Amino acid sequence: MGKYTHSLKTLRDIALEYGRVELPDLAAMARELGSVVHRDAPALSARLASLRRRRRRDGRWLLAERGHPALRVLVTACAPGQWMPLLDHADRWGLELTLHGALEWQSYRRDPHNGELSALGRNWLGPGDASWFERDAGLAHRCRNLSRHDIAYTLHVYGGELPDHHAGEACEDVSAWIVQVQRGVLAGQLTP
Repeated sequence: MGKYTHSLKTLRDIALEYGRVELPDLAAMARELGSVVHRDAPALSARLASLRRRRRRDGRWLLAERGHPALRVLVTACAPGQWMPLLDHADRWGLELTLHGALEWQSYRRDPHNGELSALGRNWLGPGDASWFERDAGLAHRCRNLSRHDIAYTLHVYGGELPDHHAGEACEDVSAWIVQVQRGVLAGQLTP
């Protein structure tokens, strides 16, 4: 692995640096994080292999957190073919960057009066690609691992405390999703 042994540390440090302000430049953060993923892809893949060896097909690991301004950096695993639940982040900003694998990202707007969802768009993200959301309580999104065989790993950078979020139960018709307030559960701490 040589000179790239600290790729997760570099990603963490970039996220912490950009997250020093309440509303960071998410496009610039995405470009800088993405360049590290492209440059250090073999080292990141090797580092994430330790999670694959544990046979954890899904989960979230804390990489860093800070109190003021509040910031949380996580690595998330998504099993082959799995849909992550529909999420909103309760008027907080966030960025999600693919580290390994490929994801389909779907975004929605929730009607404030009746709660119905309208599709806004769909993106496909490979290693180094990111999608982000500004502070907007009406936005929601969900992701799906496009692989039938390989676990996808993503880096999540969230502004604000994330004690609770709204999540929908997975089903094909998103307008029929039952939305509940949920507390994020972590599989543990990940050392960069």
